[in-house]
Amino acid sequence: MFAAVLVANRGEIAVRIIRTLRRLGVRAVLAASPADRLSLAAREADAVALLRGSSAAESYLDGEQLIAAAMAHGCAAVHPGYGFLAESAAFARACAAAGLVFIGPPPGAMELLGDKARARQFAQGLGIPVVPGYDGPDDDERLLAAAAEVGFPLLVKARAGGGGRGMRAAGSFEELRALIPAARREAEAAFGDGGLLLERLVERPRHLEVQVLADAHGATVHLGERECSLQRRRQKLVEEAPSPAADAALRAELTGAAVRLARAAGYVNAGTVEFLVGEADAGGKRPWYFLEVNPRLQVEHPVTEAVTGLDLVELQVRIAAGERLPFAQEDVRFAGHAIEFRVNAEDPAAEFRPTGGEVRWWPGAQSAGWRVDAGYGDGDRVPGFYDSLLAKVVVHGQTREEAVALLRGVPPGLIETPRTTAPLAQALADDPEFVRGDVHTGWLEARLPALLARAGAPAAAWAAAAAAAGQLARGGGGVRGAGVGRGGTRCAVAG
Repeated sequence: MFAAVLVANRGEIAVRIIRTLRRLGVRAVLAASPADRLSLAAREADAVALLRGSSAAESYLDGEQLIAAAMAHGCAAVHPGYGFLAESAAFARACAAAGLVFIGPPPGAMELLGDKARARQFAQGLGIPVVPGYDGPDDDERLLAAAAEVGFPLLVKARAGGGGRGMRAAGSFEELRALIPAARREAEAAFGDGGLLLERLVERPRHLEVQVLADAHGATVHLGERECSLQRRRQKLVEEAPSPAADAALRAELTGAAVRLARAAGYVNAGTVEFLVGEADAGGKRPWYFLEVNPRLQVEHPVTEAVTGLDLVELQVRIAAGERLPFAQEDVRFAGHAIEFRVNAEDPAAEFRPTGGEVRWWPGAQSAGWRVDAGYGDGDRVPGFYDSLLAKVVVHGQTREEAVALLRGVPPGLIETPRTTAPLAQALADDPEFVRGDVHTGWLEARLPALLARAGAPAAAWAAAAAAAGQLARGGGGVRGAGVGRGGTRCAVAG
């Protein structure tokens, strides 16, 4: 096991990683920009390596600075979290050249699977279906010429990274010509790579993904699927495990394809294989397509932890340290249903305008029976340099119905200031289509006016709902606290 690890990230994922490292007896060193020097993650860490510059480019995307920080603090490894340099093969290679272990996949696998075009081609070679599209040379004129063959409507997508950045929908050549420069600029700013590809737009799809784990000794397993269809502008807001759309046959197809792809790519560590799933035909069968691989930890990993009892960060660290997976596929057990709601510093009533200022938590937030993964403590201020994610609330019930009931109890004022997306949680949990699991990737945006109207209910009603949900959680549906996972892996829930 490593003596010390540099956490090369910020916010809730940095806090999440630090807490697992400390439980393992590993010294957690946080790389922090000046804007984050007093953050919750900085307070939780054993040491802080202060970076120069507060913008992402000047701090968390500066690989040389991060490696220097790791070396100066005696770290043996670097955990990149998600975003920033988590999918940078160049950074992983630079870590190796400096004698540091990158807690993630090998650079070769990252280059193969982190580039969406190469990953599509690789999946096709394995007989895994992909969405019709174009992934060749990507100068503007070639993209426009290829669009005629792909057909409209289509998506122009960044080849690197994830999170919906660098992605635009186009319904005509005129739209595509106008969108390409903006998509390229966004991809370059987010990932340092302006490469683009085209895919045919699948109507009313569901977005499902499979969590995989692989060690350096040849073992590869999956930890089931997650549903990630509730999105706004291609940014996920709600995720759950398992998917209400996946029957046993579809689940077997998706998980089988994910494991096959990971093994063929020589993948090691944690990763996510994403799929688009179409509407069921007359016989109930759903078509599905490989979408991409996220060669890193996902924002939504807590729902998988909830239903498996495993700590994915611990498993990442142990695999990177050379240990074998402590369980086989047949040892993985799934229990109950989990839903995660992202709490962003955005005002839903004002076109999701970014908000900021001082964070004030609802006094009962830490004792209501939910798992709360937060990047900000009471009184912290939200800097304007980074993404808007403040926290994630995870509810875990014995059934999906119970999990939805728990979600219904998350109060709009979970964070009293600034304004956040929290009011949408109960509105979603009261929506009959969401309750039935009858959603797709365009559903949330189409439903927003009705959801926002419902989110304006009196605060007293939500307080009563929160109290009832807390009672339900204490009766066995909640996931706060720490438990013993299977295969000897302890699951520490960040609260």
